Amino acid sequence: MRLITVCALCAAPGFAEGTWTKLTNQALNGFGGHMTLLSDGSVIAKTTSGGTGTGNIWDKLTPDIHGSYQRGTFSRTVPAMANTRLYFSSQLLMDGRLYVAGAEYGTGGTAGEVYDPRKNAWTNTPRPPYLVKDAISEILPDGRVLQSYVGGGGRYNSFWDPKTNVYSTAPSNIGRSNEASWVKLADSSILTVPTRGTASERYIPALNKWVASGTVPVQLYDPYGSETGPAFLLPDGRAFFLGSQGATAYYRPGTGPAPGTWTAGPQIPNAQGTPDAPGAMMANGIILCAVSPVPTSSSHFPAPTSFYEFDYLTDTFTRVKAPNGTNTANGGSYQATLLDLPDGTVLYGRQGSREYYVYTPDGEQVESGKPTVKKVTHAGSNCDSGYTMTGTLFNGISEGAAYGDDVQLNTNYPLARITAGSNTYYVRTFNWNSTGVQRGELPDTTQFTLPPGLPKIEYSLVVSANGIASDPIPFTPSCGITTDLHDAPGLAGPQGFTASVFHSTLSLSFRPGPELTGAGSASLQLTRPDGSVAYREILDGSGAFDREIDLSRHGKGIYLLTFGNGPHRLTRRIVVQ
Repeated sequence: MRLITVCALCAAPGFAEGTWTKLTNQALNGFGGHMTLLSDGSVIAKTTSGGTGTGNIWDKLTPDIHGSYQRGTFSRTVPAMANTRLYFSSQLLMDGRLYVAGAEYGTGGTAGEVYDPRKNAWTNTPRPPYLVKDAISEILPDGRVLQSYVGGGGRYNSFWDPKTNVYSTAPSNIGRSNEASWVKLADSSILTVPTRGTASERYIPALNKWVASGTVPVQLYDPYGSETGPAFLLPDGRAFFLGSQGATAYYRPGTGPAPGTWTAGPQIPNAQGTPDAPGAMMANGIILCAVSPVPTSSSHFPAPTSFYEFDYLTDTFTRVKAPNGTNTANGGSYQATLLDLPDGTVLYGRQGSREYYVYTPDGEQVESGKPTVKKVTHAGSNCDSGYTMTGTLFNGISEGAAYGDDVQLNTNYPLARITAGSNTYYVRTFNWNSTGVQRGELPDTTQFTLPPGLPKIEYSLVVSANGIASDPIPFTPSCGITTDLHDAPGLAGPQGFTASVFHSTLSLSFRPGPELTGAGSASLQLTRPDGSVAYREILDGSGAFDREIDLSRHGKGIYLLTFGNGPHRLTRRIVVQ
């Protein structure tokens, strides 16, 4: 037996509690249990308004000009869905559209819809083959949605293809998936513990089948409502499940389709559990959990709600304040929802309330989850469209926040923002190449467009996934440019060398690093596509400079830009289209 340390009422050594902040502006309608982070940085929240009371109207939260969600504004700019829904499946698709299907309550139990932010319109999917109730979904590596149903004793699944808008039969679960949690692992397989069972299973996309994946040593479901809590992929590659009656469990993946290894985790303190409850893997790797008393035969969803931070490195639950500043929030944990925001905070909403809060965690973000931007390419007819970013870890090391079967809150896709001075603008990303997790050094790409009318000045560009942000890189809206972002020592970073093209003008800026300070003369050369020299200059390498070079008479193609002194040399490939 291993020793498990549980901190129920006091802080663990070195622990610093995060802070709750109420949003300055109230929502227009009461919260209806579901939030989605769109790829332009805005949040849409389903409300209780519209239809039969379960709601088909969405409020939209847009951050302010400084990128603050806490000071953001709510609007009713998203049209109403055709159906009312409470507790339903959803996935943000790889092209930036939102898929929703089913409802435990409302008119949408056997109906699906897709929201296109570009057209600001909903369109219907075909009728799903079975009732989508207490049902979960996941995006597969090829962009299709794996959708579960209550049909077939909770074992039936379908594929929904966003390219063809067609449902097709998918392999059935071994056990019941109704009420279950699914979690995506680093190999893109989907892990679940079937309802009221302890024999886990995984869906392996490459095999297109569910396989047995080991026995859980604890019971994660309660015997009354058959509920359980959320599940997460941890930064160390293990999965972590929270149970309705307070038990938790870790899963360490095996090799390939081989079963993994399950071990018991720490008990949630103070007789608390997760009979339908949200949690959020924060940028610091700690999980913010909403919990409530363990259910009983007379009360399946007890109140009130308490909040804990769970640190997987120390096996420790530490209680934190509720959003209202007291120890608990009204209602059961099933009424709460948490969503990771791209600035590293967590958005909190409670069903029926117009007040939202953000939670700002303490501590540094997980270094192993930090995205890296390696290249920005423009290929379009105007300077606000057609950009492509290439880098790593655009999809993060987890899916972000989770709830269980009733609400999907995944944010493992790239969010990008640009900043100049105190102003921050979120760009719209779409057509990302992956929704995998913990992809390491595998290349990730996303396209993005800029908000219209932005000044054509230099910005800092940051990409984040689940609130974990990349280092900023310089970015200037440019027509027809490809810039490889690889600087030599002494030239790296926003204070080093930057290059951008706008309307056939190459703009260069240099601020020396310590290796070149006082280094004497430096050379600057631009070579044409045919190998001839388009521009050459000898510069004082110890000082800063800015240059603008007219490329209109040199033609289109790939130019090679070199700059440096001795061993300190930078090379960039500039594509003029």
